[in-house]
Amino acid sequence: MATTDNTLPEGTDKIIAGAAATESEEALIVTTPTAKDKALQTLKTETGKLSGQAADKARGLVGQGLERSGEALGNVSKMIGDTAASLDERLGSEYGDYARKAAGAIEEAANKLSAKDADELIEDTREFVRKSPGVALAGAAIIGFALVRLVKAGLDQDKED
Repeated sequence: MATTDNTLPEGTDKIIAGAAATESEEALIVTTPTAKDKALQTLKTETGKLSGQAADKARGLVGQGLERSGEALGNVSKMIGDTAASLDERLGSEYGDYARKAAGAIEEAANKLSAKDADELIEDTREFVRKSPGVALAGAAIIGFALVRLVKAGLDQDKED
């Protein structure tokens, strides 16, 4: 910013013609982006693209998992319902009724699960973790243990083949 009086700033001993910029000239000065600024902007753009792609992929995988889980629960429900008649004969109608109720509950859960989309399931999971983090942590540990066992069994099977 240019000064209007003739006093020099401290440490200056003379005025150089054309060195002072008026306010309108200062407004016209445009700073050109450096290579660092360009690289940062490119990095931000690419990171945004990658995170969007990862989110879309995760939603797709969750959707497939929902579909498969719904089908699996439906199959379990049908198997339990099919065995209810034999339970009536072997153990009594009381146990057959329990099996039918269980089959109905599992079928209802399968239908609810199939009706949800990935975003709803993710939000339900977040809400569950907020309400009971201990149960969620224990469940995650059990699922992790089971996955490790499955992977290990698969690797052992590959070695035998």
